[in-house]
Amino acid sequence: MSNWAEKFRMAGVYLFLGVMAFVSIFPFAWMVISATNASVDVTKGKFTFGSALLENFEKLNKSFDVAQVFWNSGKIAIIGGFFTLLVSSMAGYGFEVFSSKARERLYNGLLLTLMVPFAALMIPLFILMAQFDLLDTHLAVILPVLASAYIVFYFRQSTKAFPPELREAARLDGLKEWQIFLFVYVPVMRSTYAAAFIIVFMAAWNNFLWPLIVLQSPELKTITLVLSSLGSAYFPDFGVIMLAAMLATLPTLVVFFAMQRQFVQGMLGSVK
Repeated sequence: MSNWAEKFRMAGVYLFLGVMAFVSIFPFAWMVISATNASVDVTKGKFTFGSALLENFEKLNKSFDVAQVFWNSGKIAIIGGFFTLLVSSMAGYGFEVFSSKARERLYNGLLLTLMVPFAALMIPLFILMAQFDLLDTHLAVILPVLASAYIVFYFRQSTKAFPPELREAARLDGLKEWQIFLFVYVPVMRSTYAAAFIIVFMAAWNNFLWPLIVLQSPELKTITLVLSSLGSAYFPDFGVIMLAAMLATLPTLVVFFAMQRQFVQGMLGSVK
């Protein structure tokens, strides 16, 4: 009897997981299929592949320079991600390794900034960027996220797993602190960097509100702004919108699946 009960329980578990997997995958499948159909077929709810993929791409490329838009989003995500990891990892390393009387107060103050909504920072940031004549530049999008409180917190927590023996051995070998950071800490914590890069890249790639405020020139627009403008058209072409959404999703999928193992290791706090 218990054997049958266990089988029914496992069947229920697999049924539940199957339903959840279907619910999770269905929107992406719908997007991919709709990208190949004309707008009228999308509104009718057609769920079979069509023959309008090239036509939709031509329409999208006529509305926006697709290559330029992807270059803009990629530049912001990659350059911003690199410098965010550099600044935030150095801060997290410093908070954990160097002790002082003001360290915890400063760190707690940094964490308190996580409670401040971005809507409260938009106007001061806009005024600051205007004073430095950075409006309508990609630098205005990158600078506000360089010192991420969450990534600093993440690196400090991960640094707790960094073996102090390695640091002491490096100091005995005559390495300076910046050399220890670059040549010992960074290679050992590569899984942590991979996980943090995925988080930062996806946040920068999907960023919408701040680029909408500071970017005005069409040649500087990012993919999220393009999607917004396509969706707000007087007669939206849903086939083109779905194609643009699919193309916008591909880079994040590639980055995640390429670094999936390192992401899991980094989130679990493993040190290589």
